[in-house]
Amino acid sequence: MALKRNIRTMRLLLAEDDPLLGDGLRAGLRQLGFQVDWVRDGQAAERELRAQPYAAAVLDLGLPMKDGLDVLAALRRDGLAVPVLVLTARDAIPDRIRGLDLGADDYVLKPVDLHELAARLRALVRRAHGQVQECLQAQDLVLDPAARTVQQAGAPVTLSQREFDLLQALMLNADRVLSREQLEQHLYSWGQEVESNAVEVHVHHLRRKLGAGLIQTVRGVGYMLLRQAPPP
Repeated sequence: MALKRNIRTMRLLLAEDDPLLGDGLRAGLRQLGFQVDWVRDGQAAERELRAQPYAAAVLDLGLPMKDGLDVLAALRRDGLAVPVLVLTARDAIPDRIRGLDLGADDYVLKPVDLHELAARLRALVRRAHGQVQECLQAQDLVLDPAARTVQQAGAPVTLSQREFDLLQALMLNADRVLSREQLEQHLYSWGQEVESNAVEVHVHHLRRKLGAGLIQTVRGVGYMLLRQAPPP
């Protein structure tokens, strides 16, 4: 269970009660490469953040059922460290100070530019992994989350969306074993059908494109990508 809690991928929880804004943000963030689950009230937001290993959350403050600040305070009080970006129309300085003091990692006022929001979310996930640079690096691979490109030994590699997302999850968690369930949670958001062997198929395709030895199988546990190539 601890391993499941600690994983950080690019699956997001969006908590926004405005149907037009919520639908637009979900669609736009998905186009920019995120997996997005959308809830419309504070109780649902808190429940999902406690139950699922999200990379980050976009949390509106003016939520029905439970205010966003109360959700944030409850999560931090119980030691849940998921990065939270507060998205709100409340522009008063005291509200912003309170949100940051309660444990928000970033604060954006509505209306927000979608590309700025995506960049801020990528930065939150990077910081959660101790990453300084935008690009992820492991062995001879360089992955750019913003451009959604991959290079191996300086040469571009063409990957499908699922292959890219799977490789990103493995590189974000380099030197750690991820189970098939954890990888499925990264690759698929709510309502998306998951074939029983989907992860195995994507791993097979990545090995064919990047080399058979890059992704290690840990029998009975899952898969791992080593940050440094093993000695010959």
